[in-house]
Amino acid sequence: MIQPLTDEKPYTLTPGSDGLIETQTLEVSIGPQHPSTHGVFRMDCVLDGETVVALKPVMGYLHRNHEQLAEKMVWLGSMPYTDRLDYFNSMTNNWAYALAVEKLAGIKVPERAEYIRVIMSELTRLLNHTCVIGFMLQDLGAWGTPLLYAFREREKILDLFEAVSGSRMMCNYMRFGGVRVNLTDQDLVVAKDIVSRYPGFLDEFEKLLTSNEVLLARTQRVGILPKELAINASISGPVARASGVEYDVRKVDKYGVYGRFDFRVPVGDIGDVYDRYYIRVLEMRESLKILQQALRDIPQGPHIAPEVKLRNFKVPPGDGYGRIEAPKGELGFYLVSEEGGGKQPYRYHVRPPSFVNLTTLEDMCLGHKVADVVIVLGSIDIVLGEVDR
Repeated sequence: MIQPLTDEKPYTLTPGSDGLIETQTLEVSIGPQHPSTHGVFRMDCVLDGETVVALKPVMGYLHRNHEQLAEKMVWLGSMPYTDRLDYFNSMTNNWAYALAVEKLAGIKVPERAEYIRVIMSELTRLLNHTCVIGFMLQDLGAWGTPLLYAFREREKILDLFEAVSGSRMMCNYMRFGGVRVNLTDQDLVVAKDIVSRYPGFLDEFEKLLTSNEVLLARTQRVGILPKELAINASISGPVARASGVEYDVRKVDKYGVYGRFDFRVPVGDIGDVYDRYYIRVLEMRESLKILQQALRDIPQGPHIAPEVKLRNFKVPPGDGYGRIEAPKGELGFYLVSEEGGGKQPYRYHVRPPSFVNLTTLEDMCLGHKVADVVIVLGSIDIVLGEVDR
């Protein structure tokens, strides 16, 4: 028998007056370097046994001074920096910034450029939603297959992005007044081929996942975000729509040429992890509808407004906010141009969906087991470059 090192009596659990054993809570720090945290991010959890009684998101490890750097650069110089906000979705990041500047400067975008922007952005939505489902399933414990299926399809879209922009991920593709490079007939053929084959992949993906009994057991009634809380906390994107909030900036603002396309906005009933999974599946099917219409109707014409001179680009004095429905939610840029018109913004501020959507993480995790925290975080779909900036 091993003897104790001191004369102290060994610790024993003594039942209280109600017959229950009194226990202490345990503080556990998940991250910042942890495979489940989707980047350099920490969750400080307080656990009673394995049940979460408090949770605090701790961020700021990846702060790169994005907004302050932009205030010292010419307007166009910030475009490549927007790529790094959400490195999965550089095309939509570019569009949100370009849209804000165009509103401030009163720039009209040619029709062909508007269609190209829609095509690139909806392909980006397919890419993002496919991958986040793969990542979420990996968080749940389904190692390998769903994520590899997702990356298989992602490669086809990235190949097209590389052919058009010269880069697979940091595309730096959009410009004030249009896009940097026109789509060729061959590019459109490749895009149509991707769109025509994607429904078959989604059917395959759903057959693998949607009715899977392990997925259902681990995600249904887990991480519920009530509709009222989603609205009050300014949650947007698939996370809000999964909670029953029928709000999509593409429908509300009809920016670009979205007002010309027939598509619906899927909404959930409960707002749990399963709803957040399935909303993304439904949104991909709606994106395919938009892409079919855009690829069918894309007109001829210039890909950028010829009157916009980017070399000595200046913006008239004033302030403005431009926003889009990015794959993760509402992505907006608030810009101020100083008096007399400047070559660089006086104020540059980003409204990132990843950061805002994280604010309800504790509400979604309370009362669940610590193993569920990882799944709930994965269902929100964050990228730390956007959270910290």
